[in-house]
Amino acid sequence: MPEWPEMDTYRRLLSPLVCGRTIQAVEVNREKTINEPVDVFQSALTGRKILFVERRGKHLLFHLDDGHRLLLHLMLGGWIYYGPESEPEREDSRYQVILELDDGNRLFFGGLRLGYLHRLTAKGAQEHLKDLGPDPFDPRLTEEAFTKRLGKRRGKLKPTLVDQKLVSGIGNCYSDEICFDAKVLPMAQIPDLSEETKQRLYHSMRQVLEEAAANGGYMDHKFSADDTFVGGFDEMCRVYDREGEDCPRCGTPIRLEHVSSRKMFFCPSCQKEQ
Repeated sequence: MPEWPEMDTYRRLLSPLVCGRTIQAVEVNREKTINEPVDVFQSALTGRKILFVERRGKHLLFHLDDGHRLLLHLMLGGWIYYGPESEPEREDSRYQVILELDDGNRLFFGGLRLGYLHRLTAKGAQEHLKDLGPDPFDPRLTEEAFTKRLGKRRGKLKPTLVDQKLVSGIGNCYSDEICFDAKVLPMAQIPDLSEETKQRLYHSMRQVLEEAAANGGYMDHKFSADDTFVGGFDEMCRVYDREGEDCPRCGTPIRLEHVSSRKMFFCPSCQKEQ
């Protein structure tokens, strides 16, 4: 699932390409992906200008010149492709929604079997996102604020880190990478964590997410025909999807277990309970 680094990468890549562009045509190949009848969706978007692209947690918001927003959540397996033509190995019909822009390029939204692209009013978008926790880099989310929020929780660490009400944007991959960087087990009980460990988690969160975004995240879908950036962090993951490989810190084989029906990858040697 695309997380904070992937969605912020999309935001940064899309902004100079689509901001100021007018949507000339809209193709919908799966009505369940949108939130209104196809003809209404197409009519409402045709002729609209994209003003800017915003990210909120794992969501992107395309701000339109009529005050509406296009709210995108890629969920499991979704991706974005940009260019005059679709990817050579995929027919246009494989994309759930396609937006044609006034410069001849198109935005392709694929893999949205669980994801969605909804047209909402500003108020509707705000209501939809009201329960999201703060952004990991929100200036108000200081070390003290983070440790206080975390300290109020009970249960195991990983399910808490991926709870979007705690901090928005962290999912399966980066929760494991953050725990590894902070040298704490993802199944650790939060009430047992020391204040020093909570502080390490805060700094690891910011460091891991920043490094991942700087290297294009871990997604393996190209953004455009000449893209060599997106997915660059995949080979840099220390523990995620590395079962059986040597820990880069101590050499112990990385282990895979499950907590709350989620996979968790960790080093059983150099990650501790507290």
